[in-house]
Amino acid sequence: MNGARLRTWRSRRGDRCPSCDDLLASVRVHHPAADPVLLQRAYAEAARWHQGHLRRSGAPVLTHCVTVAAIVANCGMPPDVVCAALLHDLEDTACPPERIAELFGPYIADLLRAIPAAPLDLSPSAATREVPGSAPSFEAAVLAIRLADRLHNMRTIAFLSQATRHRKARETVDVFAPLAHAAGLDHVSRELHDLASAVLRSPVASYAVTGRTLALLALLLPSRQRSRWQEEWTAELAAHPTRRTRARYTLRVLWHTPRLSVTLRRPVGKEQAW
Repeated sequence: MNGARLRTWRSRRGDRCPSCDDLLASVRVHHPAADPVLLQRAYAEAARWHQGHLRRSGAPVLTHCVTVAAIVANCGMPPDVVCAALLHDLEDTACPPERIAELFGPYIADLLRAIPAAPLDLSPSAATREVPGSAPSFEAAVLAIRLADRLHNMRTIAFLSQATRHRKARETVDVFAPLAHAAGLDHVSRELHDLASAVLRSPVASYAVTGRTLALLALLLPSRQRSRWQEEWTAELAAHPTRRTRARYTLRVLWHTPRLSVTLRRPVGKEQAW
């Protein structure tokens, strides 16, 4: 892709959260005169309402928002569409809907309302290649954000359950990748197709033994907690590339599950944080 390469969230591997300056650099590849004020305000607003919120991977939700915005910027979308991408997950927070219109205007507010409601079988006008240098249509802007959101979710799909990974991958191959191609976003289409195909090709049998072991271990936990922990364990298991590392991870779960079971069964007032 064109544009500046974003830094990622700081984890134990030494990654860092993308900054507003990184995002602005990506926008200015296609829009050199872009005013930084709007992006800075949108970044601050997203950071405010997503503070303390984490994804299944453990990364801050803000990392997802900024990465989606960067993908949209690298597609050549103008700054107001990039701002909408930054704010696209605010519906899952306590942010009042009218606040966005007050701070960013009706166009961005309308984009945010349209994103979750946009059908997957978008009209042909949404999946039409834009004329270089022209302002994107409203539908094209919504589609770019939807595609960017799916692309980053596919990059982090290992943290979902196996059934969900397969369903999302099949939907990506059948719907999202062709839409991206029709819209002229060939680099997005290729990456979506490659990521989804890798999920669909992954051998289920390689996870069979360790997966069954984790399912049995989940039976030691309180019934209301089993599905949550089994899903987290399965996602972590899928992130390990070899049979040996998966076996080691399963042994660690085996070692810690009895203690976890005791902790989860304690009264709420005495329960310790994990």
